[in-house]
Amino acid sequence: MENTAIEKQDLYYPMMSEIVKVETLTNLEKRFEIALPDNQILGHLPGQFVEVSIFGYGEAPISICSSPTKMPNFDLTVRNAGKLTDKMHSMKEGSKIGIRGPYGNGFDVTKFEGKDILFVCGGIGLAPLKSLIDYTIAKRQKYGRIIILYGTKNPSEILFKEDIKMWQGSKEIEFHMTVDKPDEYWKGNTGVITTLIPPIDLDISNTIATVVGPPIMYKFVIMSLKGKRMPDENIYLSLERRMKCGVGKCGHCQINDTYVCQDGPVFHYPHAKQLEEAI
Repeated sequence: MENTAIEKQDLYYPMMSEIVKVETLTNLEKRFEIALPDNQILGHLPGQFVEVSIFGYGEAPISICSSPTKMPNFDLTVRNAGKLTDKMHSMKEGSKIGIRGPYGNGFDVTKFEGKDILFVCGGIGLAPLKSLIDYTIAKRQKYGRIIILYGTKNPSEILFKEDIKMWQGSKEIEFHMTVDKPDEYWKGNTGVITTLIPPIDLDISNTIATVVGPPIMYKFVIMSLKGKRMPDENIYLSLERRMKCGVGKCGHCQINDTYVCQDGPVFHYPHAKQLEEAI
């Protein structure tokens, strides 16, 4: 059957989809390749998410970690952190799950064309940014420098090791990694992710920074970027704040008149600053 994109009316109920591949990344994270029914294409933007449901276990929003250029299937990176995700981690290839989406506001990739892109990824934050990283690599001729900064607490938490090997070996990607607490085998940089920012020589007027990571990371990354005189207008964040339903109905993620699940999770930093002041 010919690939078709999901029609709008299909977004509000789960489509029974198949797990076609499972890859263990760390002790807590696995990557799942998902096939929609009838060979449909998800049709997402980098930075969007889907709602994953398992009958009897609930539903949860999960960021898409593969590029829209990967078709017809897509990837989800799932941390084992609760009832649904624990059940999903026990599933094998061929298992069925429900998928709703894609939802949310993704990265506007057309606005980034011709720009250098700085990716600042902390921990599991590499997963939602990987959709944009893979997209810019697939559309390499449309973008300037690709600079990836990645930090984790320790070496055992490093995600996407095979992808990282490719990034490290590519002449078209500048990749830098650090860990907070090294083990006896670690030979790379030691320290928090902000230690990677000062040495990077950036064309500030032509660089877009995309930042995803744990909440505490944002404040210090923004301070470091501002220290290099990067304007607010050049910074984009992805925030996941108590998202639940994905369609702005439950109100869990609401901040004043903003719904993170619809207006985000990707925010332009000037808007994100206003949300921070409202919380």
